[in-house]
Formats: sequence, structure tokens, C-alpha cells
Amino acid sequence: MLTLTQALYDQLVAHARADHPDEACGVVAGPAGTGRPERFIPMLNAARSPTFYEFDSQDLLKLYRDLDDRDEEPVIVYHSHTATEAYPSRTDVTYANEPGAHYVLVSTADTDGAGEFQFRSYRIVDGVITEEDVRVVEAY
Repeated sequence: MLTLTQALYDQLVAHARADHPDEACGVVAGPAGTGRPERFIPMLNAARSPTFYEFDSQDLLKLYRDLDDRDEEPVIVYHSHTATEAYPSRTDVTYANEPGAHYVLVSTADTDGAGEFQFRSYRIVDGVITEEDVRVVEAY
């Protein structure tokens, strides 16, 4: 199960909406070994595409150096889908190289009639997608 604060949830959704119609992407870091998402790090979608996201290689290098310096790890890797449901594509599965991370997808398309966005979380390990529950709390 992914547990995150209402503030982080709101930031993820706001970033997805702000970058629409392009896909948004980023990371939420937390202290190494805790599995607790704490620091919101929006990234630039280098592809600037409504159907694809790509982290800029220089930004990614800078991010990992910063994480190392702070003794943090990526707890959540997130991106948005602008025209499809919040479910990992084959490309998303290929890019999932953090086996300990939660992969959050925010869809800014109303694909299920339930509202203007979906917020879903997955574990992706060795190409296997497992959806998990999301619990939003006021504070840890």
C-alpha cells in the first residue's frame, strides 16, 4: 500500500493538471530505507509530449546525485496520462527500473466517468504490474 500525505497528493495532481496536455513526470523522495514519501520533485518532460514522457538525462543525473547527498531514495516515480486511463503502458513498464518504488499514474482524462482524473499506484518488478491501494493521510 502507498501511504502519502494530502499535501503530496495535491502536488502530484496539480502538476499533472498544470502540464496538461503534455504528460507530467517527477519523483517523490524519502529517507533511504523508510519507504516514506516526503520531498516532491517535479521534473521536466524532455519529450514535451501528450503521449510520452522522458526524464532529461542531465536532470536525472543531478537528481540522483542530490538523492545520494541527502541519503534519500525515490519512493514514488510518477507521471500522467492525458488521454488514457491511469494504467502503465508497455513503455512505462520498460522504464520501470526502481523495483522498490511506487509507480503513480495520474490520468487527466475522464476515461471512467468518475471525474476529471484518476490517481493510481503500482509496483512494477521484472515487468510484472501489481496495483496497490492508496491511502491519503493528513500527516505521518
